[in-house]
Amino acid sequence: MTRDDTTTHAGYGEGNPVLVLAMGELDWSGQPQPVFPLRRQRTTIGSAPDADVRLDGLAPVHAEVRHDDRDDYVLTLLAPGLAPMSTGDTPTDLPAPQVLHSGATVRLGSWALTFQRAEAADHGRPAGGRSGGEGERGAGQPPRPDYRADHEGAARREGDGR
Repeated sequence: MTRDDTTTHAGYGEGNPVLVLAMGELDWSGQPQPVFPLRRQRTTIGSAPDADVRLDGLAPVHAEVRHDDRDDYVLTLLAPGLAPMSTGDTPTDLPAPQVLHSGATVRLGSWALTFQRAEAADHGRPAGGRSGGEGERGAGQPPRPDYRADHEGAARREGDGR
């Protein structure tokens, strides 16, 4: 790797992945926006008392975010909502599971949650292609590391082998 090469392949689970409550029924009145760390292999979002991200007015388990063996965070809607890559304006869309990248926002009922993770751990094009341009003229990055052993260890610790 040359001095100018960059990579977005940090260690498994690094980059402080979080969901930030972007809007909803709360009036923050100058308070910091609520932030929900994604420290588990599976994070549930809904109105159930045991939901990891509990938001009133949603289905008991409205959506989930899974940390997969490629070190991506994958959103699955289990009730109507608008996911980051969905097309159309109807909240009845239930698109297929989608990999979240920093800045992606999901709308669930009157709530919006934005995924954030340090760019160095986001596994997209380094620096959004800013360094060296896009396409064939841009410097590539090394292949993604094999995170399977780290993922399997984390899943065993949490008792969630999915």
